[in-house]
Amino acid sequence: MKIFKLQQSGQSSYRIFAIRLFCLLSYLSVYWPHAGFCQDHSRTDIEMVFTSDAHYAITRKKFRGDTNVDGHIVNAAMIGQINTVPGLTLPVDEGVAGGQKVDAVDYLIQTGDIANRMEIPYQSAAASWAQFTTDYMQNVTLTARDGRAAKLLLAPGNHDITNALGFYRPMLPKTDPTAMVQIYNLMLHPSTPKTNADYNYETDKINYSLSIHGIHFMFITLWPDSVERIWMQKDLDTVGAKTPVIVLCHDQPTCEAKHFTNPVAPHDINAKSKFENLVSEYYKEGTTAPGDDGATDIEQRGWVKFLKQHPNIKAYFHGNSNWNEFYVYKGPDNDVALNTFRVDSPMKGKYSAKDETKLSFQLISLDPVKQLLTVRECLWDTDPANPSTKIVFGAVKTVSLKVD
Repeated sequence: MKIFKLQQSGQSSYRIFAIRLFCLLSYLSVYWPHAGFCQDHSRTDIEMVFTSDAHYAITRKKFRGDTNVDGHIVNAAMIGQINTVPGLTLPVDEGVAGGQKVDAVDYLIQTGDIANRMEIPYQSAAASWAQFTTDYMQNVTLTARDGRAAKLLLAPGNHDITNALGFYRPMLPKTDPTAMVQIYNLMLHPSTPKTNADYNYETDKINYSLSIHGIHFMFITLWPDSVERIWMQKDLDTVGAKTPVIVLCHDQPTCEAKHFTNPVAPHDINAKSKFENLVSEYYKEGTTAPGDDGATDIEQRGWVKFLKQHPNIKAYFHGNSNWNEFYVYKGPDNDVALNTFRVDSPMKGKYSAKDETKLSFQLISLDPVKQLLTVRECLWDTDPANPSTKIVFGAVKTVSLKVD
């Protein structure tokens, strides 16, 4: 590097130093584009990676030429691809930051089913949590625009909760609340951390919120039932009516009938009724849990009423029923419209479990100034024979977060 030499006549040494420093900074701004002072500080977009349903303990039938591949291997491969998001150029579209390079990822979001249900012969929740920690904490290299590590945001899934409560089929061990305890401690930061011995699901729900540049994010336990809505109302009372709110949880807006609490005394978990008692609200439409498509219309109407009371709830993100889909939740009576984003699972995707080229996570781009949200599908295994293949962008949707 060559910096031109100044004649010193009539100039102070301080002025010479200042001019030479200016020259050095000018040189670096051209030839060292990753220097901190060269970042585009005019950008206001916030980037978030969203995934769900890691399901450690089970295997994929096929992955990159191998069969019966352990969840630890598959999730580690996905994290490897997530780490490449900074540096990708977003598609030239009408979405937030369209056509620009991703220079940082501020948050990594995972909405549950970290540990698969411990039905024999699957491993314990503690073993699954240890693998999750390796992949999603130790091996993530994402950094925010301020240089700090991307913040991990978690919500529990039905399998995580079941491992803490027990199930009507045999599990080994019978209960293991490790995942729930660890998520609780990481997200709620209690002054006295919870332990497996003193964790109580009835009182230790994983509900928290944070505001990101004027957009309010609410993470709740499983689904917004009547009990969760009590906490949600108290939280919403702390933000303005014009503040956009985004809800993130595990279950889809319709929930699953079997996740509700057994309506028949003594309201236990048993093989006859097959309710799982994950949602505190009693099921109102029968005395035995219906299948995957069981009616939840009565339960949903309470949720829809809440949405009408809070029109600033503008978007909803979930896992559980696993495939990439951007849709509008309209309620059982078609009288509400909530922009909803369903994400794929690396292990149990409805479509990607059969066709690994459909494996995906989502990149959420948020413009808090314009109050716009863009979600882009990130296909991360489009060429299984060549794991180094770059991420391919798939579906995209942009929605306004402005409150009328």
